[in-house]
Amino acid sequence: MGARKEKNLGSVQVKASLAYTICSIIQKGLSFLTLPIFTRLLTLEQYGQCSIYFSWSAIIAIITTLNLPYGTFSKAMVKFEDSREQYISTVQMICIVLTLFLLVLYIPLREYINRFLELPTFLVLILLAEIIANLAMQCWMGKARFEYRYKSVIILTLLTSLLMPAVGLIFVLLFEEKGYARIIGYALITVLVGTVFLVRNFIKGKSFFRKDMWKYAFGMNGVLIVYYLSQVIFNQSDRIMISHMLGMDQAALYSVAYNLAIILTFVVDAINNSYVPWLYGKIKEDKQQENKKISILLSILIAFLLLGIIALAPELIYVIAGKEYIEAKWVVAPIAMSLLLLFYSQQFINIEFYYEKKYLLVIAAIFAAVLNIGLNFWLIPIYGYVAAGYTTLISYFVFAVSNYLTVLFMMKKSKIENNIFNIPLMLAVLVVFIAIGFLAMFLYNYSVIRYIIIGVVLIAILAGSKWIIKLFKNMFKKQEGQNEVTQTENK
Repeated sequence: MGARKEKNLGSVQVKASLAYTICSIIQKGLSFLTLPIFTRLLTLEQYGQCSIYFSWSAIIAIITTLNLPYGTFSKAMVKFEDSREQYISTVQMICIVLTLFLLVLYIPLREYINRFLELPTFLVLILLAEIIANLAMQCWMGKARFEYRYKSVIILTLLTSLLMPAVGLIFVLLFEEKGYARIIGYALITVLVGTVFLVRNFIKGKSFFRKDMWKYAFGMNGVLIVYYLSQVIFNQSDRIMISHMLGMDQAALYSVAYNLAIILTFVVDAINNSYVPWLYGKIKEDKQQENKKISILLSILIAFLLLGIIALAPELIYVIAGKEYIEAKWVVAPIAMSLLLLFYSQQFINIEFYYEKKYLLVIAAIFAAVLNIGLNFWLIPIYGYVAAGYTTLISYFVFAVSNYLTVLFMMKKSKIENNIFNIPLMLAVLVVFIAIGFLAMFLYNYSVIRYIIIGVVLIAILAGSKWIIKLFKNMFKKQEGQNEVTQTENK
């Protein structure tokens, strides 16, 4: 009976994982497919307004929610196993209190803050309402994911993913202020659906203050909040600074290029999520040296995918945004290159999390974010919005190096053998990747040559696809075998 139960649980986990991956692809696909519609209906300035709103929303959400529906939520579901609804209700109350506190500070200073945010008062209020509503939705979905109720999560995700662009499009067609109309159309769905979950969670949880839960929420995210905030500032500050220094239209150009360049982020995240259990298992077995080969192969795979985006940047930008945005093609390459560095960073961060050295991660994140902002202040006024792509690349390189140095320091201090990464080969992959990426950029004006090279590369990838698939199958088979051994030992 126990074995059957474990088998059924494993089956549910696999189904949930596959369903979430497909759902994520559909969600990203819908966002990508609707982008050409909005870039053609909105002016550059109006699209820039949307970009700035979403950037500030990401930053302010970290402050008012402490990222509680994400980072430590699963741990809380374990800790408060018998009072999960109470925890969700309490988290909602914490975030409402923080939002009200921010609102009290905002109202008397709104004229000055609005100028800094480049948003009118009504949009700031909508932004705060949307954050609270989204928090309630994410808490409910977090609990449902933890309990493997994936069907309800997917239905809600796909429903909102369809409704938001649909209502946004209707609003854009109806109103003259199309930038504001798109923002309100998207926010309206989140606020309406999220409010239902907000009320539902309070009714179910019936908890507004529990000292142990407040202490846990603030204690667990006290250190990581600095990391989350630095990361979101790192990712969003470029557009905000471009808007302040050069104007909304330039922020719009950068935003389209950035969104295209990072479109494969969910692929990188999916690879990392599958790779982490395997890596941790190898460390536990004291076979971490096997990671050297796997991490290089994963890096090469990601580099190939990113080179596809870089090589086809002019065509992709023309399709998704039109001729008006075509000059933004020069920003795609450095930002896409940053994603490989982000994957490197994630590999080092995985080790920091395994050995629970999170404070080192925070230092690296803050340093990279401050560097990015400083370089932007210096270079954007001189070289324009394109400079922000290269400051991002430089900052991600520094972030990756900082995290590797912290791993070295941690291992030396803890007397752990440093045999997890093949750094010379990782650097070689990075250098070759960047060189080919810049070559592709050079060939933007020589389309025939570029297409021939792309064709040859595609043939090479197809020829080696069976070998790649076999390699990954073997890796996951090893992981399954390791899980079975672990389950046997636990019995």
